[in-house]
Amino acid sequence: MDKRENSIEISKKEFRKMGYQLIDTISDFLDDISNQPVTTTKTPLELQRLLGNASLPKHGVSADQLLASTSKLLFNNSLLNGHPKFFGFITSSAAPIGALADLLAASVNPNVGGQILSPIATEIEKQTIKWLAEFIGVSPSYGGVLVSGGNMANFTAFLAARTAKAPKSIKEDGLSNASKQLISYCSKSTHTWIDKAAILFGHGSNSIRWIPTDGSNKMNIEILERTIKEDIKQGHQPFLVVGTAGDVSTGVVDNLEAIAAICKTYDLWFHIDGAYGIPAAVVPELKEVFNGVEEADSIALDPHKWLYSPLEAGCTLVKDPKHLIDTYSSHPEYYNFSLTEEGGSLNYFEYGLQNSRGFRALKVWLALQQIGRDGYVKLISEDIVLSKYFGDLAAQHPELETVTQNLSIATLRYIPEHIEAKGDDINTYLNTLNETLVNTLQAGGELFLSNAIIDEKYCMRTCIVNFRTTKKDIEECIEIIVKAGRKMHQLLS
Repeated sequence: MDKRENSIEISKKEFRKMGYQLIDTISDFLDDISNQPVTTTKTPLELQRLLGNASLPKHGVSADQLLASTSKLLFNNSLLNGHPKFFGFITSSAAPIGALADLLAASVNPNVGGQILSPIATEIEKQTIKWLAEFIGVSPSYGGVLVSGGNMANFTAFLAARTAKAPKSIKEDGLSNASKQLISYCSKSTHTWIDKAAILFGHGSNSIRWIPTDGSNKMNIEILERTIKEDIKQGHQPFLVVGTAGDVSTGVVDNLEAIAAICKTYDLWFHIDGAYGIPAAVVPELKEVFNGVEEADSIALDPHKWLYSPLEAGCTLVKDPKHLIDTYSSHPEYYNFSLTEEGGSLNYFEYGLQNSRGFRALKVWLALQQIGRDGYVKLISEDIVLSKYFGDLAAQHPELETVTQNLSIATLRYIPEHIEAKGDDINTYLNTLNETLVNTLQAGGELFLSNAIIDEKYCMRTCIVNFRTTKKDIEECIEIIVKAGRKMHQLLS
Protein backbone atom coordinates (compact mmCIF):
# COMPACT_ATOMS: atom_id res chain seq x y z
CA MET A 1 0.00 0.00 0.00
CA ASP A 2 2.16 2.84 -1.32
CA LYS A 3 -0.48 5.56 -0.98
CA ARG A 4 -3.77 5.46 0.86
CA GLU A 5 -6.75 7.04 -0.86
CA ASN A 6 -9.40 8.26 1.60
CA SER A 7 -11.90 11.00 2.20
CA ILE A 8 -10.41 12.24 5.47
CA GLU A 9 -7.30 13.80 3.99
CA ILE A 10 -7.55 17.25 2.41
CA SER A 11 -4.95 18.42 -0.09
CA LYS A 12 -2.82 21.44 0.62
CA LYS A 13 -4.56 23.40 -2.13
CA GLU A 14 -8.06 22.56 -0.91
CA PHE A 15 -7.18 23.11 2.75
CA ARG A 16 -5.83 26.57 1.95
CA LYS A 17 -8.89 27.45 -0.11
CA MET A 18 -11.37 26.29 2.54
CA GLY A 19 -9.32 27.88 5.32
CA TYR A 20 -9.30 31.27 3.61
CA GLN A 21 -13.04 31.04 2.97
CA LEU A 22 -13.73 30.10 6.59
CA ILE A 23 -11.56 32.93 7.96
CA ASP A 24 -13.36 35.39 5.66
CA THR A 25 -16.72 34.10 6.91
CA ILE A 26 -15.64 34.34 10.57
CA SER A 27 -14.21 37.83 10.01
CA ASP A 28 -17.53 39.03 8.59
CA PHE A 29 -19.38 37.42 11.51
CA LEU A 30 -17.22 39.13 14.14
CA ASP A 31 -17.34 42.47 12.35
CA ASP A 32 -21.15 42.39 12.27
CA ILE A 33 -21.82 40.71 15.62
CA SER A 34 -23.31 43.81 17.27
CA ASN A 35 -26.04 43.96 14.60
CA GLN A 36 -27.16 40.39 15.19
CA PRO A 37 -29.66 39.14 17.80
CA VAL A 38 -27.89 38.16 21.02
CA THR A 39 -29.54 34.74 20.88
CA THR A 40 -31.76 32.71 18.61
CA THR A 41 -35.50 32.89 19.13
CA LYS A 42 -36.03 29.40 17.71
CA THR A 43 -37.38 26.67 19.97
CA PRO A 44 -35.49 23.38 20.51
CA LEU A 45 -38.04 21.68 18.23
CA GLU A 46 -37.39 24.21 15.46
CA LEU A 47 -33.63 23.67 15.82
CA GLN A 48 -34.12 19.91 15.63
CA ARG A 49 -36.07 20.38 12.41
CA LEU A 50 -33.17 22.38 10.99
CA LEU A 51 -30.86 19.45 11.59
CA GLY A 52 -33.39 16.88 10.37
CA ASN A 53 -33.73 13.34 11.67
CA ALA A 54 -31.81 11.40 9.04
CA SER A 55 -29.64 8.46 10.06
CA LEU A 56 -25.86 8.64 10.13
CA PRO A 57 -24.72 9.22 6.52
CA LYS A 58 -23.36 6.13 4.79
CA HIS A 59 -21.28 8.19 2.38
CA GLY A 60 -19.31 11.34 3.18
CA VAL A 61 -20.01 14.93 2.14
CA SER A 62 -17.39 17.34 0.84
CA ALA A 63 -15.60 19.33 3.54
CA ASP A 64 -16.09 22.73 1.87
CA GLN A 65 -19.84 22.15 1.65
CA LEU A 66 -19.98 21.11 5.31
CA LEU A 67 -18.01 24.15 6.52
CA ALA A 68 -20.20 26.56 4.58
CA SER A 69 -23.49 25.09 5.83
CA THR A 70 -22.29 24.66 9.40
CA SER A 71 -21.00 28.24 9.63
CA LYS A 72 -24.43 29.50 8.67
CA LEU A 73 -26.08 27.09 11.11
CA LEU A 74 -23.95 28.29 14.04
CA PHE A 75 -23.99 32.01 13.28
CA ASN A 76 -27.79 32.11 12.92
CA ASN A 77 -28.78 29.81 15.78
CA SER A 78 -26.46 30.42 18.72
CA LEU A 79 -26.31 32.53 21.84
CA LEU A 80 -23.56 35.03 21.00
CA ASN A 81 -21.59 35.72 24.17
CA GLY A 82 -19.33 37.96 22.08
CA HIS A 83 -22.27 40.34 21.51
CA PRO A 84 -21.87 43.73 23.27
CA LYS A 85 -25.26 43.31 24.96
CA PHE A 86 -24.46 39.91 26.45
CA PHE A 87 -24.29 40.20 30.25
CA GLY A 88 -25.53 36.78 31.30
CA PHE A 89 -23.75 34.36 33.59
CA ILE A 90 -19.98 34.84 33.37
CA THR A 91 -18.67 33.97 29.94
CA SER A 92 -16.46 36.58 28.39
CA SER A 93 -16.43 37.92 24.89
CA ALA A 94 -13.61 35.81 23.45
CA ALA A 95 -10.43 37.42 22.14
CA PRO A 96 -10.12 36.71 18.40
CA ILE A 97 -6.53 35.54 18.86
CA GLY A 98 -7.97 32.71 20.94
CA ALA A 99 -9.90 31.37 17.96
CA LEU A 100 -6.74 31.35 15.86
CA ALA A 101 -4.85 29.74 18.74
CA ASP A 102 -7.36 26.90 18.92
CA LEU A 103 -6.98 26.30 15.18
CA LEU A 104 -3.20 26.19 15.56
CA ALA A 105 -3.37 23.96 18.65
CA ALA A 106 -5.76 21.52 16.98
CA SER A 107 -3.54 21.36 13.90
CA VAL A 108 -0.50 20.21 15.90
CA ASN A 109 -2.76 18.27 18.30
CA PRO A 110 -0.36 17.70 21.22
CA ASN A 111 -1.51 15.56 24.14
CA VAL A 112 -0.47 17.73 27.08
CA GLY A 113 -0.68 14.87 29.53
CA GLY A 114 2.89 13.71 29.20
CA GLN A 115 5.98 15.79 28.45
CA ILE A 116 7.20 13.34 25.81
CA LEU A 117 3.84 13.71 24.03
CA SER A 118 3.91 17.52 24.10
CA PRO A 119 7.44 18.90 24.43
CA ILE A 120 6.88 22.59 23.71
CA ALA A 121 3.19 22.58 24.69
CA THR A 122 4.15 21.43 28.20
CA GLU A 123 6.64 24.28 28.52
CA ILE A 124 4.07 26.80 27.23
CA GLU A 125 1.53 25.62 29.82
CA LYS A 126 4.17 25.91 32.57
CA GLN A 127 4.92 29.48 31.50
CA THR A 128 1.20 30.28 31.28
CA ILE A 129 0.70 29.07 34.87
CA LYS A 130 3.64 31.21 36.03
CA TRP A 131 2.25 34.27 34.27
CA LEU A 132 -1.25 33.74 35.69
CA ALA A 133 0.21 33.57 39.20
CA GLU A 134 2.12 36.81 38.60
CA PHE A 135 -0.98 38.39 37.10
CA ILE A 136 -3.10 37.96 40.23
CA GLY A 137 -0.31 38.93 42.62
CA VAL A 138 0.96 35.65 44.06
CA SER A 139 4.41 34.11 43.82
CA PRO A 140 5.34 32.80 40.34
CA SER A 141 6.54 29.68 42.16
CA TYR A 142 2.92 28.53 42.44
CA GLY A 143 2.35 25.48 40.28
CA GLY A 144 -0.85 24.52 38.60
CA VAL A 145 -2.78 23.04 35.75
CA LEU A 146 -5.26 24.24 33.16
CA VAL A 147 -8.65 22.55 33.28
CA SER A 148 -12.06 22.96 31.65
CA GLY A 149 -13.56 25.59 33.95
CA GLY A 150 -14.50 26.66 37.45
CA ASN A 151 -16.01 23.41 38.67
CA MET A 152 -12.97 21.38 37.65
CA ALA A 153 -10.54 24.02 38.95
CA ASN A 154 -12.21 23.96 42.36
CA PHE A 155 -12.56 20.15 42.36
CA THR A 156 -8.84 19.81 41.62
CA ALA A 157 -8.00 22.01 44.61
CA PHE A 158 -10.56 20.30 46.88
CA LEU A 159 -8.93 16.91 46.37
CA ALA A 160 -5.44 18.34 46.87
CA ALA A 161 -6.61 19.91 50.14
CA ARG A 162 -8.03 16.58 51.30
CA THR A 163 -4.79 14.74 50.54
CA ALA A 164 -2.79 17.37 52.39
CA LYS A 165 -4.97 17.58 55.51
CA ALA A 166 -6.71 14.21 55.84
CA PRO A 167 -5.13 11.20 57.59
CA LYS A 168 -2.38 9.73 55.42
CA SER A 169 -4.21 6.40 55.31
CA ILE A 170 -7.09 7.84 53.29
CA LYS A 171 -5.70 6.65 49.95
CA GLU A 172 -5.69 3.05 51.10
CA ASP A 173 -8.58 2.99 53.57
CA GLY A 174 -10.94 5.59 52.11
CA LEU A 175 -13.26 7.97 53.90
CA SER A 176 -15.49 5.26 55.37
CA ASN A 177 -12.70 4.12 57.70
CA ALA A 178 -11.75 7.58 58.91
CA SER A 179 -12.38 8.12 62.61
CA LYS A 180 -13.31 11.80 62.17
CA GLN A 181 -15.60 13.49 59.65
CA LEU A 182 -13.76 15.90 57.37
CA ILE A 183 -15.46 19.30 57.42
CA SER A 184 -15.23 22.16 54.92
CA TYR A 185 -16.37 25.77 55.36
CA CYS A 186 -17.65 28.37 52.92
CA SER A 187 -20.03 31.31 52.85
CA LYS A 188 -23.67 30.86 51.95
CA SER A 189 -22.97 32.67 48.66
CA THR A 190 -20.30 30.19 47.51
CA HIS A 191 -20.89 28.62 44.10
CA THR A 192 -22.60 25.22 44.04
CA TRP A 193 -19.35 23.45 43.08
CA ILE A 194 -18.64 22.86 46.78
CA ASP A 195 -21.89 20.91 47.15
CA LYS A 196 -21.00 18.80 44.10
CA ALA A 197 -17.49 18.15 45.44
CA ALA A 198 -18.70 17.02 48.86
CA ILE A 199 -21.23 14.65 47.31
CA LEU A 200 -19.15 13.27 44.44
CA PHE A 201 -16.02 12.73 46.53
CA GLY A 202 -17.79 10.85 49.29
CA HIS A 203 -17.98 13.47 52.06
CA GLY A 204 -21.72 14.08 51.85
CA SER A 205 -23.43 17.47 51.76
CA ASN A 206 -23.73 17.49 55.57
CA SER A 207 -19.95 17.88 55.77
CA ILE A 208 -20.24 21.47 54.51
CA ARG A 209 -20.71 24.35 56.93
CA TRP A 210 -22.43 27.18 55.06
CA ILE A 211 -21.32 30.25 57.00
CA PRO A 212 -23.75 33.22 57.01
CA THR A 213 -22.65 36.49 55.43
CA ASP A 214 -22.45 39.89 57.06
CA GLY A 215 -24.18 43.07 55.95
CA SER A 216 -21.79 43.46 53.01
CA ASN A 217 -22.44 39.87 51.83
CA LYS A 218 -18.98 38.68 52.92
CA MET A 219 -18.42 35.55 54.95
CA ASN A 220 -18.97 36.30 58.65
CA ILE A 221 -15.51 35.74 60.15
CA GLU A 222 -16.68 35.51 63.76
CA ILE A 223 -19.22 32.81 62.94
CA LEU A 224 -16.61 30.98 60.85
CA GLU A 225 -14.18 30.71 63.77
CA ARG A 226 -16.92 29.84 66.24
CA THR A 227 -18.15 27.05 63.94
CA ILE A 228 -14.64 25.62 63.52
CA LYS A 229 -14.15 25.54 67.29
CA GLU A 230 -17.48 23.80 67.78
CA ASP A 231 -16.66 21.15 65.17
CA ILE A 232 -13.31 20.42 66.82
CA LYS A 233 -15.11 20.12 70.15
CA GLN A 234 -17.56 17.66 68.58
CA GLY A 235 -14.68 15.46 67.41
CA HIS A 236 -14.75 16.39 63.73
CA GLN A 237 -11.75 17.33 61.60
CA PRO A 238 -11.97 20.68 59.84
CA PHE A 239 -9.71 20.65 56.77
CA LEU A 240 -10.75 23.32 54.23
CA VAL A 241 -12.00 26.91 54.18
CA VAL A 242 -13.15 28.42 50.88
CA GLY A 243 -12.99 32.17 50.43
CA THR A 244 -14.71 33.71 47.43
CA ALA A 245 -13.04 36.37 45.30
CA GLY A 246 -16.03 37.69 43.40
CA ASP A 247 -19.17 35.72 44.17
CA VAL A 248 -21.24 34.92 41.11
CA SER A 249 -24.41 36.71 42.26
CA THR A 250 -23.08 40.05 43.48
CA GLY A 251 -19.31 40.14 42.80
CA VAL A 252 -18.41 40.55 46.49
CA VAL A 253 -14.90 39.56 47.61
CA ASP A 254 -14.60 37.90 51.03
CA ASN A 255 -12.17 39.16 53.67
CA LEU A 256 -9.38 36.94 52.39
CA GLU A 257 -6.81 38.23 54.89
CA ALA A 258 -9.00 37.33 57.87
CA ILE A 259 -9.80 33.88 56.45
CA ALA A 260 -6.07 33.24 55.89
CA ALA A 261 -5.33 34.08 59.53
CA ILE A 262 -7.96 31.63 60.77
CA CYS A 263 -6.63 28.91 58.49
CA LYS A 264 -3.14 29.41 59.91
CA THR A 265 -4.45 29.27 63.48
CA TYR A 266 -6.27 25.98 62.96
CA ASP A 267 -3.94 24.45 60.33
CA LEU A 268 -6.59 24.40 57.60
CA TRP A 269 -6.19 24.52 53.83
CA PHE A 270 -7.10 27.99 52.51
CA HIS A 271 -8.68 27.84 49.05
CA ILE A 272 -9.87 30.85 47.07
CA ASP A 273 -12.61 30.44 44.50
CA GLY A 274 -11.61 33.30 42.23
CA ALA A 275 -13.00 31.75 39.07
CA TYR A 276 -14.69 35.02 38.15
CA GLY A 277 -13.23 37.85 40.19
CA ILE A 278 -9.57 37.20 40.93
CA PRO A 279 -8.27 38.77 37.66
CA ALA A 280 -9.45 42.13 39.03
CA ALA A 281 -6.55 41.87 41.50
CA VAL A 282 -4.39 43.20 38.65
CA VAL A 283 -6.10 46.62 38.95
CA PRO A 284 -3.94 48.79 41.29
CA GLU A 285 -6.96 50.55 42.85
CA LEU A 286 -8.37 47.17 43.95
CA LYS A 287 -5.20 45.79 45.54
CA GLU A 288 -6.55 46.14 49.10
CA VAL A 289 -9.77 44.32 48.20
CA PHE A 290 -7.67 41.22 47.46
CA ASN A 291 -5.31 41.44 50.45
CA GLY A 292 -4.53 37.93 51.65
CA VAL A 293 -4.57 36.28 48.24
CA GLU A 294 -0.88 35.47 48.55
CA GLU A 295 -1.64 33.33 51.62
CA ALA A 296 -3.89 30.93 49.70
CA ASP A 297 -2.87 27.29 49.46
CA SER A 298 -4.83 27.06 46.22
CA ILE A 299 -6.72 29.37 43.88
CA ALA A 300 -9.24 28.69 41.12
CA LEU A 301 -9.51 31.13 38.22
CA ASP A 302 -11.08 30.94 34.79
CA PRO A 303 -9.34 32.67 31.88
CA HIS A 304 -12.57 32.13 29.90
CA LYS A 305 -14.34 34.44 32.35
CA TRP A 306 -12.39 37.67 32.81
CA LEU A 307 -9.29 37.13 30.72
CA TYR A 308 -11.36 36.95 27.51
CA SER A 309 -10.28 33.46 26.51
CA PRO A 310 -12.51 31.23 24.39
CA LEU A 311 -14.01 28.24 26.19
CA GLU A 312 -12.68 26.05 27.72
CA ALA A 313 -10.02 27.52 29.99
CA GLY A 314 -10.01 27.13 33.76
CA CYS A 315 -7.00 27.00 36.05
CA THR A 316 -5.98 25.66 39.45
CA LEU A 317 -2.98 27.31 41.14
CA VAL A 318 -1.36 25.65 44.17
CA LYS A 319 1.25 27.23 46.42
CA ASP A 320 3.14 23.95 46.76
CA PRO A 321 2.60 21.93 43.56
CA LYS A 322 3.86 18.81 45.33
CA HIS A 323 0.34 18.55 46.77
CA LEU A 324 -0.96 18.00 43.23
CA ILE A 325 1.53 15.21 42.60
CA ASP A 326 0.70 13.62 45.98
CA THR A 327 -2.96 13.64 44.98
CA TYR A 328 -2.95 12.70 41.31
CA SER A 329 0.28 10.91 40.43
CA SER A 330 -0.09 7.32 39.29
CA HIS A 331 2.44 5.12 37.50
CA PRO A 332 1.03 1.91 36.03
CA GLU A 333 3.53 -0.28 34.21
CA TYR A 334 2.35 0.81 30.76
CA TYR A 335 3.26 4.48 31.48
CA ASN A 336 6.67 5.14 29.97
CA PHE A 337 6.79 8.80 30.96
CA SER A 338 10.03 9.09 32.91
CA LEU A 339 11.56 12.54 33.30
CA THR A 340 15.34 12.40 33.28
CA GLU A 341 16.32 15.55 31.44
CA GLU A 342 17.27 18.82 33.08
CA GLY A 343 14.99 21.85 33.26
CA GLY A 344 12.38 20.80 35.80
CA SER A 345 9.94 19.37 33.29
CA LEU A 346 6.75 17.63 34.34
CA ASN A 347 3.97 15.37 33.18
CA TYR A 348 0.63 17.11 33.55
CA PHE A 349 -1.24 13.84 34.11
CA GLU A 350 0.32 14.03 37.60
CA TYR A 351 -1.28 17.41 38.28
CA GLY A 352 -4.97 16.68 37.78
CA LEU A 353 -7.78 14.30 36.90
CA GLN A 354 -7.06 14.04 33.17
CA ASN A 355 -4.50 11.88 31.41
CA SER A 356 -5.19 12.94 27.82
CA ARG A 357 -5.35 16.73 27.73
CA GLY A 358 -5.81 19.24 24.92
CA PHE A 359 -3.59 22.27 24.44
CA ARG A 360 -5.76 24.78 26.36
CA ALA A 361 -2.78 26.89 27.33
CA LEU A 362 -1.98 28.22 23.87
CA LYS A 363 -4.95 30.60 23.61
CA VAL A 364 -4.33 31.94 27.11
CA TRP A 365 -0.57 32.27 26.54
CA LEU A 366 -1.02 34.17 23.27
CA ALA A 367 -3.66 36.53 24.68
CA LEU A 368 -1.53 37.34 27.72
CA GLN A 369 1.24 38.40 25.32
CA GLN A 370 -0.97 40.22 22.83
CA ILE A 371 -2.83 42.23 25.49
CA GLY A 372 -0.16 42.50 28.19
CA ARG A 373 -0.64 43.44 31.84
CA ASP A 374 -1.40 47.09 31.07
CA GLY A 375 -3.92 46.11 28.41
CA TYR A 376 -5.74 43.86 30.86
CA VAL A 377 -5.74 46.56 33.54
CA LYS A 378 -7.43 48.87 31.03
CA LEU A 379 -10.02 46.31 29.87
CA ILE A 380 -10.95 45.03 33.33
CA SER A 381 -11.14 48.58 34.71
CA GLU A 382 -13.42 49.60 31.84
CA ASP A 383 -15.72 46.63 32.50
CA ILE A 384 -16.00 47.74 36.15
CA VAL A 385 -16.72 51.35 35.15
CA LEU A 386 -19.42 50.19 32.73
CA SER A 387 -21.02 48.02 35.41
CA LYS A 388 -21.11 50.99 37.78
CA TYR A 389 -22.67 53.02 34.96
CA PHE A 390 -25.34 50.34 34.58
CA GLY A 391 -26.06 50.53 38.30
CA ASP A 392 -26.11 54.34 38.28
CA LEU A 393 -28.51 54.56 35.35
CA ALA A 394 -30.83 52.04 37.00
CA ALA A 395 -30.72 53.97 40.29
CA GLN A 396 -31.64 57.19 38.49
CA HIS A 397 -34.61 55.66 36.67
CA PRO A 398 -37.96 55.92 38.49
CA GLU A 399 -38.95 52.39 37.46
CA LEU A 400 -35.70 50.62 38.33
CA GLU A 401 -33.93 49.82 41.58
CA THR A 402 -30.21 49.08 41.86
CA VAL A 403 -29.78 46.38 44.49
CA THR A 404 -26.00 45.76 44.41
CA GLN A 405 -22.90 46.68 42.41
CA ASN A 406 -19.49 45.07 42.95
CA LEU A 407 -16.62 44.49 40.53
CA SER A 408 -18.37 44.13 37.14
CA ILE A 409 -21.69 42.77 38.43
CA ALA A 410 -24.77 44.95 38.95
CA THR A 411 -28.13 43.65 40.14
CA LEU A 412 -31.37 45.55 39.65
CA ARG A 413 -35.14 45.19 39.72
CA TYR A 414 -37.96 46.60 37.66
CA ILE A 415 -40.52 48.29 39.92
CA PRO A 416 -43.63 49.72 38.22
CA GLU A 417 -44.72 53.19 39.22
CA HIS A 418 -48.15 51.92 40.20
CA ILE A 419 -48.62 48.65 42.13
CA GLU A 420 -51.92 47.59 43.62
CA ALA A 421 -50.45 44.95 45.97
CA LYS A 422 -49.68 45.82 49.61
CA GLY A 423 -47.30 44.65 52.32
CA ASP A 424 -45.60 41.30 51.73
CA ASP A 425 -47.68 40.86 48.59
CA ILE A 426 -45.66 43.64 46.93
CA ASN A 427 -42.39 41.72 47.14
CA THR A 428 -44.10 38.52 46.02
CA TYR A 429 -45.51 40.31 42.99
CA LEU A 430 -42.20 42.04 42.20
CA ASN A 431 -40.37 38.72 42.39
CA THR A 432 -42.84 37.18 39.94
CA LEU A 433 -42.64 40.20 37.69
CA ASN A 434 -38.84 40.27 37.60
CA GLU A 435 -38.50 36.52 37.15
CA THR A 436 -40.89 36.65 34.20
CA LEU A 437 -39.02 39.67 32.87
CA VAL A 438 -35.66 37.86 32.99
CA ASN A 439 -37.13 34.90 31.07
CA THR A 440 -38.71 37.24 28.50
CA LEU A 441 -35.53 39.25 27.96
CA GLN A 442 -33.41 36.10 27.61
CA ALA A 443 -35.73 34.77 24.92
CA GLY A 444 -36.13 38.09 23.11
CA GLY A 445 -32.68 38.38 21.52
CA GLU A 446 -32.16 42.12 22.19
CA LEU A 447 -29.98 41.60 25.26
CA PHE A 448 -29.08 38.73 27.56
CA LEU A 449 -28.83 38.92 31.34
CA SER A 450 -29.31 36.45 34.18
CA ASN A 451 -30.76 36.49 37.68
CA ALA A 452 -29.79 36.64 41.35
CA ILE A 453 -31.81 36.36 44.56
CA ILE A 454 -30.62 38.87 47.15
CA ASP A 455 -32.35 39.30 50.52
CA GLU A 456 -35.34 37.40 49.12
CA LYS A 457 -35.55 39.79 46.17
CA TYR A 458 -35.55 38.27 42.68
CA CYS A 459 -33.20 40.50 40.67
CA MET A 460 -31.94 40.94 37.16
CA ARG A 461 -28.18 40.43 37.14
CA THR A 462 -25.74 41.91 34.65
CA CYS A 463 -22.11 40.83 34.50
CA ILE A 464 -19.80 42.69 32.13
CA VAL A 465 -16.72 40.75 31.05
CA ASN A 466 -17.01 42.02 27.51
CA PHE A 467 -14.51 44.17 25.63
CA ARG A 468 -17.15 45.06 23.01
CA THR A 469 -19.67 46.65 25.42
CA THR A 470 -19.98 50.45 25.39
CA LYS A 471 -21.94 53.08 27.34
CA LYS A 472 -24.34 53.29 24.41
CA ASP A 473 -25.11 49.58 24.75
CA ILE A 474 -25.95 50.04 28.42
CA GLU A 475 -28.14 53.08 27.77
CA GLU A 476 -30.05 51.10 25.14
CA CYS A 477 -30.38 48.15 27.53
CA ILE A 478 -31.97 50.34 30.21
CA GLU A 479 -34.61 51.35 27.66
CA ILE A 480 -35.16 47.73 26.58
CA ILE A 481 -35.59 46.58 30.18
CA VAL A 482 -38.04 49.34 31.08
CA LYS A 483 -40.08 48.87 27.92
CA ALA A 484 -40.31 45.11 28.50
CA GLY A 485 -41.04 45.67 32.19
CA ARG A 486 -43.99 47.96 31.47
CA LYS A 487 -45.41 45.45 29.02
CA MET A 488 -44.98 42.56 31.45
CA HIS A 489 -46.55 44.53 34.34
CA GLN A 490 -49.54 45.30 32.17
CA LEU A 491 -49.97 41.62 31.31
CA LEU A 492 -49.55 40.38 34.88
CA SER A 493 -51.78 42.98 36.50
